[in-house]
Amino acid sequence: MWFKNIKAYQITQPLSLDDDDLQKALSEFTFRPCGSQDLATSGFVSPFSQVGQDTMMFHKVQERYWITIKKQERILPSTVVNAELAEKVAKIEAETGSPVGKKAQSDLKQEIITQLMPRAFTKNSYTHGFISLPDNLVVVDSSSDGKAEGFLAMVRKAITSLPVVPLARRSLQSELTHWLTEGAPDNIELLEEAELKSTDDLESVIRCKNQPLDSEEIQLHLDSGKLVQKIGFAWQDTLTALIAEDGSFKRIKFTDRMKEEMDDIPKDQASARLDAEFTLMSSELCFFLDDMRKTLKLDDA
Repeated sequence: MWFKNIKAYQITQPLSLDDDDLQKALSEFTFRPCGSQDLATSGFVSPFSQVGQDTMMFHKVQERYWITIKKQERILPSTVVNAELAEKVAKIEAETGSPVGKKAQSDLKQEIITQLMPRAFTKNSYTHGFISLPDNLVVVDSSSDGKAEGFLAMVRKAITSLPVVPLARRSLQSELTHWLTEGAPDNIELLEEAELKSTDDLESVIRCKNQPLDSEEIQLHLDSGKLVQKIGFAWQDTLTALIAEDGSFKRIKFTDRMKEEMDDIPKDQASARLDAEFTLMSSELCFFLDDMRKTLKLDDA
């Protein structure tokens, strides 16, 4: 279990979790599959459900609680619905000799959706996150605000309170641009990827990959007033990622050194491997986020 993206949040008030109470709270919102007329359903599942173990609704390591939400959606392409609608409208107009009005077409479309829904395929997706009490952090494996906020909302609904704010509560454009113009901090190695955006009304965007960031071309863009929106970097010997101006981290890749620590666990011991991966990953991510907090002076926001 290696997170690929990070939306991180700071817990703002004292929070304590009792294992039995948490199990009961999450169980009240257990995932259920879509019914015949459900467009989507979501609920909590065991983080180990995909390897056949679903006794506990969370996994706990050193006061870090791994929680997983499963979402199931019915796939009913609009092209299928519209084709069916066009066929029905054409048939009615041929039989009556009169055009079908917008209200009648809307009613027909809803009938078609109701008829097709039970036969539609379903797609499952999972959102993983963890609450680290010692670090006062909530970390969600998501690249979008909506998905991360949905995770927080469901956890908050289950446990009644989850007081958090984004780890970065201001734009980091200035700091990330400073990394390019004045040099990155000692703990950061810049990679050859960035996105720059102008501050004028045009909001023009320049994206570069496999491009030396100290090149004359990049310097010209900086001189013209563009600011860094995203930039690729390596942190220690642990991970590489893309940091965005909103403080999120995308396309996280843990180094081979990290993953090699799992080599002594047989691949057929899936549960043991997941436990070990989460233990290592969550510990390193908390250390990483604390380092980023200090490097970017996020507590000064």
